[in-house]
Amino acid sequence: MSDTKTATKEQPASTKDRPIIVKGARVHNLKDIDVEIPRNEMTVITGVSGSGKSSLAFDTIYAEGQRRYVESLSSYARQFLDRMDKPDVDYMQGISPAMAIQQKAASSNPRSTVGTTTEIYDYMRLLYARIGHTISPKSGRRVKKDSTKTAIEELHRQHDEGTKFYVLFDIPEHEEKKLDDELRVLKEKGYPRLLHIEDEQVLDLTSEDIDADDINAEEYRVLVDRLILGKDDETHTRIAGSLETAFQEGSGRCSVKIRDGEELNFSERFEMDGIEFSEPTPQMFSFNNPYGACDKCEGFGKVSGIDEDLVIPEPDKTIREGAIAAFSGEKFSKHLRDLIKVAARYSLSIDTPYQELSEETKEILWNGKDEYTGIRPFFEDVKSQSYKVHMRVFYSRYRGYSRCPDCKGFRVRPDALHVKINDKHIGEVAEMTIGHAREFFEDLQLSEFEKEVAEQVLFEIRKRLKYLDEVGLQYLTLNRLAKTLSGGESQRISLANSLGSSLIGSLYVLDEPTIGLHPRDNDRLINILKSLRNIGNTVLVVEHDPEMIKAADNIIDIGPFAGVHGGEVVYSGTYDNLLEANTLTGKYVSGRKEIPVPDERREGNGKSIVLEGAMENNLKDLTVEFPLGKLICVTGVSGSGKSSMVHDTLYGAVENEFGSYKDEIGYHRKINGLHNIDSVEMVDQSPIGRSSRSNPATYTKAFDGIRDLFANTRQSKIMGYEPGHFSFNVPGGRCENCKGEGIQTIEMQFMADIELTCEECGGKRYRKDVLQVEYRGKNIHDVLNMSVSEAIDFFVDEERITNKLQTLDDVGLGYVKLGQSAPTLSGGEAQRVKLAKFLSKSSGNHTLYFFDEPTTGLHYEDINKLLDSFNELVNNGHTVIIIEHNLDVIKSADHIIDLGPEGGFAGGKIVATGTPEELVEVEESHTGQYLKKVLK
Repeated sequence: MSDTKTATKEQPASTKDRPIIVKGARVHNLKDIDVEIPRNEMTVITGVSGSGKSSLAFDTIYAEGQRRYVESLSSYARQFLDRMDKPDVDYMQGISPAMAIQQKAASSNPRSTVGTTTEIYDYMRLLYARIGHTISPKSGRRVKKDSTKTAIEELHRQHDEGTKFYVLFDIPEHEEKKLDDELRVLKEKGYPRLLHIEDEQVLDLTSEDIDADDINAEEYRVLVDRLILGKDDETHTRIAGSLETAFQEGSGRCSVKIRDGEELNFSERFEMDGIEFSEPTPQMFSFNNPYGACDKCEGFGKVSGIDEDLVIPEPDKTIREGAIAAFSGEKFSKHLRDLIKVAARYSLSIDTPYQELSEETKEILWNGKDEYTGIRPFFEDVKSQSYKVHMRVFYSRYRGYSRCPDCKGFRVRPDALHVKINDKHIGEVAEMTIGHAREFFEDLQLSEFEKEVAEQVLFEIRKRLKYLDEVGLQYLTLNRLAKTLSGGESQRISLANSLGSSLIGSLYVLDEPTIGLHPRDNDRLINILKSLRNIGNTVLVVEHDPEMIKAADNIIDIGPFAGVHGGEVVYSGTYDNLLEANTLTGKYVSGRKEIPVPDERREGNGKSIVLEGAMENNLKDLTVEFPLGKLICVTGVSGSGKSSMVHDTLYGAVENEFGSYKDEIGYHRKINGLHNIDSVEMVDQSPIGRSSRSNPATYTKAFDGIRDLFANTRQSKIMGYEPGHFSFNVPGGRCENCKGEGIQTIEMQFMADIELTCEECGGKRYRKDVLQVEYRGKNIHDVLNMSVSEAIDFFVDEERITNKLQTLDDVGLGYVKLGQSAPTLSGGEAQRVKLAKFLSKSSGNHTLYFFDEPTTGLHYEDINKLLDSFNELVNNGHTVIIIEHNLDVIKSADHIIDLGPEGGFAGGKIVATGTPEELVEVEESHTGQYLKKVLK
C-alpha cells in the first residue's frame, strides 16, 4: 500500500474511524439490510443481476448523498425536497458528498467532443491564445506587432552603426479628401518633404512649381527624419522620437528606408504580407460560440453538399482506373480528359492511388486548374442546372455531408488555423489520439518565456491526458464526438475528470467501470481507482469483474438470487474470506463452480460471408471470413477496431443489402456470401424505447395479452372497458395529469432535472376507477409491479402471456418488473430484452445476429444463462457474431477473430483467427495469453 494511503490512515479519529453505516435499507427489493462501508477504502458490491446491488449503491447511498447536497442549496431548489423521495432506510451515518459515475452517454450534443468534455480543449484554447504564433499563409513568416523598441532592435540587428536611413510613413488616404488636400494638411502639420522610394529624390512641397497631379502617392513616402544609426543616448532618443511620430502619423504603420538599400516596414497593427490578422483570444478557438465557430459550417466541421466518399468510392484506385466516379461515365468523361492533360503539364501522377496523392494534387483535383474544371466547380455547375430532372438525379447520387471547405473540417474560424504551436494548429492537435496528444504536449519545444507563461495551463492538459491514457482511452481522438462513445468509455472519461479535479473526502459510486475494457487494461483501471482512494476518497464500485473483486479492500455480496429472491447481504468482508463463502460469487471466484468449456467446437454449415478491403477508421485493408452456423467472437484490446469492422462495416453493409441502413457504411471494397443468409438483426445496448412509457411488457407484446385479460373480466364488461382502457399510452383509462408515466419531471434550470411521483395517481399511471378492475385479486398496476418470474407464476394458465415472458426469464431477466421504464434499464438489460424477443420467434430463416458486449452487467451465473441462449440461436440454424472481452464468452466461441495488436493507429490488424485452442498458441495475441488461464 502506497505512502499516500498510509498518510490517509493517520487522519484524526473523527473522520478516519467513521464508516458509512446503513441500517434497515428497504429500497426496491432490499430486505431491511444493514451495511457498513469503511471510509477511504475501495469497496466492491457484487452479486447476480437484479439482486439489489444498484438499489444499495445508487438508490440508497448515492441518493441520500445527493439529497443532503440539495439541502444545502437555495430555497428554490429546496422547495422540491418535500416531494423528493427519501430512500426507504431507517438510519444512515457518515455519508460524504457523493458523485455517481454511471454508464450513460456523456452527451447527445453534436458539438460536444472528448476534448470539450474533459476540458482539455478549453485549456488548449487558452494555451494557443497565450503562446500561439500567428503564421502568415502567404510567406510562412510569424505575424508580430511592432513597436518603437522592436523597430530599433530590428535596425541594429540587420545593420551596422553609421548606416544612414530615412524614417517615413505613407501619404494618408481619406475617401472624402483629394491628394492636394492631403498634401496641404501635411505641410500644415510640419511635414513638407516627400521621398521617392526608388531614386530617393526629396520633393519639397513648399516649392511653388509642385503640382499634385504629377505625384503618384504609391511611389512616395512622407519624410519624417534623416538619421545615422548609433547607440549613444542622444542618437537613440532621436531615432525613437522619429519612429513614434511616424507610427502616430501613419496610423500605426511606418517604414525605414536604408540609404541606397532596402525598405523595412513596421506596423503596430497585427498584420503581415498585406493581411490584417485577429489577435489570438481563447474565444477565437471555440467552435461552440459564434465568434470562434467557422461561419460556413457553424462549428460542426461538416456541410451538406458533395460527399467525398461517394465521389471517390474506392480511394485505392488511381485516376486512370476511374477513382473519380462522377467522371467515369461517357457523359462527363471530358473532365477526365482535361484532368489528364493538366496532370501531364504539371507532372501530376495519375497512376498513384487517390489515398496516396499529395494534398497539393488533391487540391487541384477538387478545385481545378487551367482548362480542368475541378470536382467542386463541376458539381456547382450541375447544381445550377437542377431544373433538369436528370441533373437533379445525378447530383443527389453524390450528395451527403463532407468536410467544410472553409475550415477544412476543423470547426473553428479559418484565421484561427493560422495560429500554431510547434507547427501545429489547434485543429491538427484536436485530431490526434489521446496517446499522441500526450506525447505532443510532453515534448513541446518552448522558449523560457513561453514556459513561464504556459506552465499552469500545460500542467492541467498533461494531467488530464495522463489520466485518460491510464484509464485505457489512449486510442480516442480529442475531436471524437461524445455522443459516439460507448457507456464504458464515457464512464471512464468521467472517472478521469474526477481524478483531474483532485477532490478529497468524497464518495465515488461507480457502475461497472470495466465495461468495454480488455482484460489487459483492467490493471490500469484498478490502479486509477486505488489512486482515487489513496488521496482520501471512499470508492464504491458495483462490479462483476474477478480482477476488480480481487483488488477490493472490502466486498459486499448481495443475493442469494435476483428480484424477490435477492436483496440480502450474503457476504461482507475480504477477498480471501470470500473464496470460502457459500455464495454464488464465492463459488465462481474460487473455481468451485465455473462456466464449462464446450466439449467440441461446431463445424458450421460450410458457408461464409467474406468482407474484403475493410479500411474504416484504423482498419488496415482487412479481408475477414465469417463462417456461418457458428458462435463467432470478435475481440481485441480497446480501440483495436472491433466496432469499426463489425458494426460500422459488416453490419452496415449487410443491413443495407436487406433493409435501409441510414448511417454511413464503413469503407470496404466488397462483401461476398450475403446470399447465404436471409435476414440480419443488431442486438445492441440502445434503449428499447425512449419514452418512459415503454417497458419490457410492451416491448415483448406480453402486455397485449394482459390488457385483453383485464378487458374480459366481468367488472370491465359492466363498465364498458375495452383493452385500450388498460393502456397507459393512449387517453382513456390512464391518468391524464402525468399522461400515464406515473412521474412528473421538474426542470431545475442549472441543476439536473428532478423526477417526482405524480400527485394525482400516486405513480400508479391509471384513473382510480380503472384500478378497481381486478384479475385474480390484482389490478393492472399490481401486475405491472410484478417481476417477470412472479408474472409467469401468476399467469401460469395463459400461454399467450407466459410464452413471451418465459424467454425474458431464460436470458436472466426474471427479476425485472413488467412495468419498469425503458430508460431505467441498463444497456445490458435492454440488450437481453431484445434477445428474448428474438428467442420467442420461431423462424426457419437463417438470421445473422450481432451482439455488442452482451455481458454488460452480468454475473457469472447470468453469463451461463446467456450462453445457453446464444447456443439455442446457433443450434436453430442461425449465426451469432459477438463483440466481447469477457473470457467466459470468448472460451465458449466456435470461432474467434482477434484484432490488434494495440488500440488506435497501432491496431486495425488481424492478430489471430480460429478456435480458442488455436488462439492460445499465438504469442502476439493478448487475448490468447489471457485465454490460457481459463482453458485448463
